[in-house]
Amino acid sequence: MRPGPKNLITDVPGLRVGNAQCPRIKSGTTVLTSDAPFAASVAVMGGAPGTRETDLLAPDKSVQAVDALVLSGGSAFGLAAAQGVMDALHAQGRGLEVLSARVPIVPSAILFDLLNGGDKTWDENPYPRLGREALTAAASDFSIGSAGAGIGAQTAQHKGGLGSASLVLDDGTTVGALVAVNPMGSVTTPSGRHFWAAPFEVDGEYGALGPDLAPGLALPPSRKAAAMASQGNTTIAIVATDAALSKAQCQRVAVAAHDGIARAILPAHSPMDGDLVFAAATGARPVDEAGVQITMIGHAASLCLARAIARGVWEARPDPGDTLPTFRDSLRQ
Repeated sequence: MRPGPKNLITDVPGLRVGNAQCPRIKSGTTVLTSDAPFAASVAVMGGAPGTRETDLLAPDKSVQAVDALVLSGGSAFGLAAAQGVMDALHAQGRGLEVLSARVPIVPSAILFDLLNGGDKTWDENPYPRLGREALTAAASDFSIGSAGAGIGAQTAQHKGGLGSASLVLDDGTTVGALVAVNPMGSVTTPSGRHFWAAPFEVDGEYGALGPDLAPGLALPPSRKAAAMASQGNTTIAIVATDAALSKAQCQRVAVAAHDGIARAILPAHSPMDGDLVFAAATGARPVDEAGVQITMIGHAASLCLARAIARGVWEARPDPGDTLPTFRDSLRQ
């Protein structure tokens, strides 16, 4: 397996991603969409998720495809970003046909970034606008790090961010991941100078720092708790493939992809995190019936997600008013 040409989730043919953010409030929104509806499901392993329309993604529910998936900051306020995306898709004539009506299907998940130093004293909820802007910006190329839903994200020790990565399997199937990294746990080892995800790095994509050679299982102290005085956190992600997966198969891939969170963040899936992974499938490539290929897709999704988490933190940049340093700045100390 090797990364695709962009090393982004948009290496999956047909997918597009758009970001919109507001530096003043230190928050933003990221949208994944395609020209055609796609199959999707979800797996939630955190104890404090914030979601919209995720019940529809269960394999036994009748809706078989979605028009977009949304990751947003803003805690519960950010769920309104999906409304902006839905309204914009409706204006484009997109959506599930219900007799003469069309209803865009836009599941979403949010992270808590209300105490990150940004100005949250808005008079009108900004997230519907951010959702519309992110959809308008959707393209095959997009920024990672301090962008979109990751602009105000934080980890236990450093600024978080938006990350993405991809892999192309030996049979030609493409798998990718997109993640907003805002966990209670740490993305780095106790020294603060190495990523937990170091063993999975490809071509120096997050600094080529290698694994931490210091022994021990102790976790680093959390500067985030002091900075935020809060236990609101979350890592929210999308994994995607061009394979023709059903909703049930997407759900299994989403479950497998959670291994990537556990490999890259310690601790993961806590009662205070809303850890969630959407899985999407565009259906362009057939899959075998024995399940071996689906197993490999799930494995690749977990690897992509671990790498995307580290990339999101590695690419974060400093901004005025930050309450935590970037990982790169901490290396210079």
